[in-house]
Amino acid sequence: MNIATPIQAKSRIGHTACPHDCPSTCALEVDLTEDGRIGRVRGANDHSYTSGVICAKVARYAERLYHPDRLMKPLRRAGAKGEGRWQELSWDDALNEIAEAFVRAEAKDGSEAIWPYFYAGTMGWVQRDSIERLRHAKRYSGFFSSICTNPAWTGFTMATGVLRGPDPREMGRTDCVVIWGTNAVATQVNVMTHAVKSRKERGAKIVVVDIYDNPTMKQADMALIVKPGTDAALACAVMHIAFRDGYADRAYMAKYADDPTGLEEHLKAKTPAWAADITGLSVDEIETFAKLVGTTKKTYFRLGYGFTRQRNGAIAMHAAASIATVLGSWQYEGGGAFHSNSDIFRMDASELTGRAMKDMDIRMIDQSQIGRALTGDAVALRHRGPVTAMLIQNTNPVNIAPEQRLVKRGFARSDLFVAVHEQFMTDTAEMADIVIPATMFVEHDDIYRAGGQNHILLGPKLVEPPPTVRSNLFVIEELAKRLGIADRPGFGFSAREMIDRVLSRSGLPDYDYFLENKWFDRQPDFDDAHFINGFAHPDGKFRFRPDWTNQPAPNRPPASVGLLGPHVELPEFPDQVDVIEVADPEHPFRLATSPSRNFLNSSFSETKTSRQKEGRPEVMINPADAEALDIAPGELVRVGNGRGDIRIHARVTTEVKPGVLIAEGLWPNKAHVDGEGINVLTGADPVAPYGGAAVHDNKVWLRKDMA
Repeated sequence: MNIATPIQAKSRIGHTACPHDCPSTCALEVDLTEDGRIGRVRGANDHSYTSGVICAKVARYAERLYHPDRLMKPLRRAGAKGEGRWQELSWDDALNEIAEAFVRAEAKDGSEAIWPYFYAGTMGWVQRDSIERLRHAKRYSGFFSSICTNPAWTGFTMATGVLRGPDPREMGRTDCVVIWGTNAVATQVNVMTHAVKSRKERGAKIVVVDIYDNPTMKQADMALIVKPGTDAALACAVMHIAFRDGYADRAYMAKYADDPTGLEEHLKAKTPAWAADITGLSVDEIETFAKLVGTTKKTYFRLGYGFTRQRNGAIAMHAAASIATVLGSWQYEGGGAFHSNSDIFRMDASELTGRAMKDMDIRMIDQSQIGRALTGDAVALRHRGPVTAMLIQNTNPVNIAPEQRLVKRGFARSDLFVAVHEQFMTDTAEMADIVIPATMFVEHDDIYRAGGQNHILLGPKLVEPPPTVRSNLFVIEELAKRLGIADRPGFGFSAREMIDRVLSRSGLPDYDYFLENKWFDRQPDFDDAHFINGFAHPDGKFRFRPDWTNQPAPNRPPASVGLLGPHVELPEFPDQVDVIEVADPEHPFRLATSPSRNFLNSSFSETKTSRQKEGRPEVMINPADAEALDIAPGELVRVGNGRGDIRIHARVTTEVKPGVLIAEGLWPNKAHVDGEGINVLTGADPVAPYGGAAVHDNKVWLRKDMA
């Protein structure tokens, strides 16, 4: 298929939601040509959060939809794994072979030998989560979805008891926006839309806290570049100053917090000088930041995911959220702390996911530890048998998962059958036995909720898919027929029917309402959003002293998995805890694998414009470090640690501080010099207490490549 032709004079507009792994979940308008193709994609002007703005990569979605390399036919591996030789086969034959492989694996090693594996390549509930219904109906191995959100969600809910906060649109009605640990220009452009609105209309200040001088930093009135993994130290020093200088709202804390007296005593030693030594900031930077937020009642702390992808990430999130409580910011419109609204939607997916069929005795395998699980690690496998068959949808673990060499070794096993349902021949698809082509979001029906905002959005089918391409739901339904479970609850419905069933069970308007109105605002009223009625703990108090090992959380691992990471080292009060990979003489650098502007994890890395704008895989190095190691701009360097090493081109820039390396974007492995990606260097040991992947927390060595 060719790239879409320009929009013709006669066209219509379709409305949908962005499906990809992004908290914004923008409301979209799509130009539809008379010949049934899409053209320009833009943000919906009448949507109060999107406000007509979307990221550039989604705006050029037609380039992806009509990409000449898009998968179009089912394929069977014809050579060795990863060799790249394929045979075409029919859909019936492909589905039959997948089902037969699953039956053989179950007969040999039990139902837990099959591990359906998925993630957020689409955020649509029906197309993403129906694989869970297949899993539970067949008693296949469970899937602990740890890789993205767990440290952030855990840290925030330890503090507030729930995953919600002040209306994100209040960023456009505030006097100060603190964007902490998220490169919003690249990953959540609508955060910038509302923050800049407040600056233009109210003179609001924009503060950015991050680990390098990224595009969001360049939009800041105050830019605070901290060393990776030291955010909690900054938060503690800000609270120390608030108590010291009278910014702390003692009356608010007396009513709404669990132990303000204990916190104040704890923070006496957390001085600006103490934090400066840890974070790399100056004492003056810390004092100025603390004075700004301390004297600006309407300060909105927009807390991202990036700074929590450290081994102390949950601690950092809890500490940052605590500032808003010390200052009493929650009381004001445009004030408080926000991370995600995921708990406001109250959507009932129990039938969709087959929750009633879930067997709690079935093992749960951590998605972040796929490399360990597939190479026989007993702990990762919960001391049970091997995984010998997989169905993969909406994710690309050979590229995006930590410990890439282990992952690739696991996928190369001759006794492992893998079916991949994909849109492009990804690194993971290249290692599969069967590859089947998937629809894209404008080619099927789905329903979305927006964690970074407040709407449930419909994503109706807007164009016909190619005749040889099938949706995720189709694959799940067809496998259910072949595996003898099509009569189980939740099967047998079209995507539209399942959407209506989810909406009905959730007490929400039906599909037709959404088709006409496009979205549904689920934002709680001010008192609930700002916790005026109390925080969501039994006593209504914000937790300065969290119960790190007993507190519920949105994705707490089941009892069979238990507590994870070095949970015994978690602090009583907010504090800096160096459970991170601290640099040492053998590994003097800290590496973070930050998102790029034109890729979304591994999505969009196949499109020509995205690749052209990103250039090539590079590692950002401070000029002082480059000079000390005799590294010239553009030269090949070698970066490594105990997990392996890769070669990558050097980008010498003052955008990173000495001792810090940044590799932006998840390039396909084959785009790298030696066919190995940046995740060779990242680890899969879990973040305390409830898991997660610390992909920005890596100690490494760096040297000039002498090959």
